[in-house]
Amino acid sequence: MPIWQAILLGFLEGLTEFLPVSSTGHLLLAGHFLGFESPAKTFEVQIQLGAILAVVVVYFGRLWQMLLALPSDPWVRRFVISLFVAFLPAAVFGALLHGFIKDVLFENPVLVCAMLIAGGFVLLAVDRWLAPTPRFADAMDIPPARALAIGFFQCLALMPGVSRSGATIVGGLLMGAERRAAAEFSFLLALPTMSGAFAYDLYVNWNKIEQTDVLPLGVGFVMAFLTAVVVVKLALAFIARHGFTPFAWWRIVVGSIGLAALTIYG
Repeated sequence: MPIWQAILLGFLEGLTEFLPVSSTGHLLLAGHFLGFESPAKTFEVQIQLGAILAVVVVYFGRLWQMLLALPSDPWVRRFVISLFVAFLPAAVFGALLHGFIKDVLFENPVLVCAMLIAGGFVLLAVDRWLAPTPRFADAMDIPPARALAIGFFQCLALMPGVSRSGATIVGGLLMGAERRAAAEFSFLLALPTMSGAFAYDLYVNWNKIEQTDVLPLGVGFVMAFLTAVVVVKLALAFIARHGFTPFAWWRIVVGSIGLAALTIYG
């Protein structure tokens, strides 16, 4: 794999992982048109670790304070429970459907484009019209029962092109979270969800990673980390000001261009 491709795909991963536009969809389409094919799509999954570490770095102070307060603060304990129950549905269904997702769904760029477009219209509708009056201004206020519902929304993202962050943000909005709170809950939920996906995929596909893959993986990892740090720092302020409509149109435009390119070039 040329290093420039690793840089490009790492940049795409970091840019899109925490935005509701589907990082996996962007990576699969880019790989398709570049003619890049990693064994069992390991590259696309493994460079997500860089994006995971970006959240750890940006939120380190808050995460450390939560860890220290966990034994004594019931508010923090409830939030940790909320994250755990939100993580469980995707963990269970992701493990059960791992082979089907990687071998069938990941190999269908038309499906990816369709999900990008459909998800764009859903995000547009929820952001503008369907979301109820917000009840939770802070991600840590979301109770476990509503967090579980958000977790089931996250399962929709097992289909490439849907977007993990997009599904959880839509779920958060429908469960009464304010825009910023829904996005921040999605960021923090990414830690157990993406770490679990990374670890499970590494366990299943360890024997498919060759020595020649190490350098591109490392380059993609670093690029994803650096880009995601910038995105996570800037995203909440942008969302608070502009909402999710720009990302909805981003999805629709990328999906439409992808379908046109697939029709013309195959």
